[in-house]
Amino acid sequence: MKRARFLLLLLVMAHASLLTSCTSAPRKKTDPSLSTAVRGNKVKAKPVKVENHDGEEYAAASVADPLEPLNRATFWLNDGIYTIALRPISKGYEKVVPRPVRESLDNVFENAKFPVRFVNNALQGNFRRVLLETEKFLVNSVIGLGGIVRQSDHFPALAEVPPADTGQTFAKWGIRNGPYIVLPLLGPSTLRDTVGFAGDYFLNPVNWVTIVYGGWTWLIAVPSTNGLRALPHQINTYDSVTKNALDRYLAARSSYIQYRNEVALK
Repeated sequence: MKRARFLLLLLVMAHASLLTSCTSAPRKKTDPSLSTAVRGNKVKAKPVKVENHDGEEYAAASVADPLEPLNRATFWLNDGIYTIALRPISKGYEKVVPRPVRESLDNVFENAKFPVRFVNNALQGNFRRVLLETEKFLVNSVIGLGGIVRQSDHFPALAEVPPADTGQTFAKWGIRNGPYIVLPLLGPSTLRDTVGFAGDYFLNPVNWVTIVYGGWTWLIAVPSTNGLRALPHQINTYDSVTKNALDRYLAARSSYIQYRNEVALK
């Protein structure tokens, strides 16, 4: 029984790096440039008012949510998993592993995601960014010792290259968000971004290792390390978005949609 629980925890950690990042905090005002550009990308974003515990209101981007009862149940299931398992693991990781080591792990795994950014920039027809991403990857891989040191930060043109993913590519192709979905463990998403997750997963070389070599060792070790190193940022972002909200579900939803609308513009 203990072994089964341990394996289950490792599998959870193996997918923790896929936790959806709501990296855009709720705004108190609607950004006019956002709403205009979003309409140009065929993304509907009608502002609604959300209130936090301080009585302050902020504009939130809306999305079709026909599965709200199920989504809310999944949201609170995820919240329990974060509280009981992932948040303590995240705190322990930050306490035990020195910051320089954590930053090096982040750099290596982010550098390895080069194919995700390369392919999606190509699919978007942005060949300037294809060249910049290639140069960035080479600089970090060669001068940065396999990505351990992010040397590209010393070159402004490389440091400021926007991220690219499959969901963003779909948005630029004019595909709408579709219904809002809360995925078990992974968190906020939409139909469009859920399909995008699959594309990003198979483009990420970290996952190629598990497919090529197979076996429980590779299946758990590499993705779990990736999940562990990404966990503090994901949990901190989740907490910052939801902790002061009267309706935590609505706060997470609006923050995610606002963030993804902004990503579609980059």
